[in-house]
Amino acid sequence: MSTLNDLAHPPVHRYARVLSIAGSDSGGGAGIQADLKTFAALGCYGMTAITALTAQNTLGVRAIHPVPASFLKEQIAAVAEDIGVDAVKIGMLHAPDIVEAVAWAIDTYRLPNVVLDPVMVATSGDTLIEPPTVQRLVQALFPRATLVTPNLDEAALLLGRPLSREDELEGAAAELLQMGASAVLLKGGHLAGDWVTDVLALRGEPPAYWLRLTGERIISDNVHGTGCTLSSAIAAYLALGQTLEEAVQSAHGWVRGAIAAGAHVRTGQGSGPLNHGYAPLPMRLLD
Repeated sequence: MSTLNDLAHPPVHRYARVLSIAGSDSGGGAGIQADLKTFAALGCYGMTAITALTAQNTLGVRAIHPVPASFLKEQIAAVAEDIGVDAVKIGMLHAPDIVEAVAWAIDTYRLPNVVLDPVMVATSGDTLIEPPTVQRLVQALFPRATLVTPNLDEAALLLGRPLSREDELEGAAAELLQMGASAVLLKGGHLAGDWVTDVLALRGEPPAYWLRLTGERIISDNVHGTGCTLSSAIAAYLALGQTLEEAVQSAHGWVRGAIAAGAHVRTGQGSGPLNHGYAPLPMRLLD
């Protein structure tokens, strides 16, 4: 039977804490807004360190206002020193000094379960970051990341050649591992066809043991922020204690559900968002 003293001093729990280091999307479909929606929907406590502000909507980006690297460091420090971090999702990093700030934070605060979504190419096909930043991203963050999640356009930019066939995925993933990544989730959604395949490649494991996630293509114009959402969902599941393979599988299924739930909803005049709130979970309490 509970006593008044028990109520005054309840057991101590905590939330699964996930930090998004990414840009802000004023339209709410991608970036930190998509990440926070994902964290909340999966029962995690979301936090942010903003790398850049954007003025954008479903039709595209109108303007970008970068955040100084010193202020990015302050954001991460404020969160890590007080609340703590169980997993990290990293999105668009637009300049070499921003990359360096993130690398510093990972080392200084020993940030665990780092999911790097190397946002480099816009939906329009335009390159978003300059070659020196790409080079520094690979050098500084690939070795520090638990998982790197490029789509085909980003992988093509990293490897210096186009990828247009499913049978090229494994070879490309192997090359990305050689660039320093411990694990790579190469997303095949940009390939043509009725089925979509993603490949999870793990360093030290032969391709025969790699995880392949295949599903029928969901027809939808509302796919803005899919990559952001997938990487943040993986980070959330890692924070909740799943293994990397489990987290990738769980996130893959959840994102497919969010795409399907948002396929017939109109938001804006362009490419709308996923339905992040289609199956919300209560906040998980961890010991």
